[in-house]
Amino acid sequence: MARRPRHLSPEERALWDSVARQAAPMHKRRAAAPAPEAKAAPKPPEVAPSERFDPLPRFRVGQKADAARSDDLLPGLRDRLRAAPVAMDAKAHGRMTRGKLKPEARLDLHGMTMSEAHPELVAFILSSQAMGRRLVLVITGKGREKDYEAPMPVRHGVLRHQVPQWLGLSPLRQAVLQITPAHLRHGGEGAYYVYLRRAR
Repeated sequence: MARRPRHLSPEERALWDSVARQAAPMHKRRAAAPAPEAKAAPKPPEVAPSERFDPLPRFRVGQKADAARSDDLLPGLRDRLRAAPVAMDAKAHGRMTRGKLKPEARLDLHGMTMSEAHPELVAFILSSQAMGRRLVLVITGKGREKDYEAPMPVRHGVLRHQVPQWLGLSPLRQAVLQITPAHLRHGGEGAYYVYLRRAR
């Protein structure tokens, strides 16, 4: 068996050099000791573990509780609808929210399931727009309070929360100009005024 020559060929040398450039040392070299005149930065003061992260404000026994604080991250449906920008005539909107405008037609979804209520709502809104109606009333009911404790907070009144979402989706979105909770004389929290666009 022939012995390998002790020197590397140019191809082998180039291969070895490329491998050596990519290799990382197994043991890091110790950093040089800092110069004696350099002073170490002062350590930050020790903080107790309980004080490192405190998402809640401090509360002392006898202190008045903050009633405005809410654990509900999403504002209530009525608050969200009231905060929505006014897309219709401002004067008519004011009269409508005060219950001064009389709805031209009403749809009562109270007691229906979601699968029954959705097609009724679609047919009512589109036919009302085709007839030239501007203000209609959709009655959903307030919903029953659940008599059991759920592991997560549950909003009662499925239709009351679902109807505004349906009105904001196709095919009803093009017909609806404004949605507002009804005045007490027209059902209050269990009903909505739906102001329609003019049919084109």
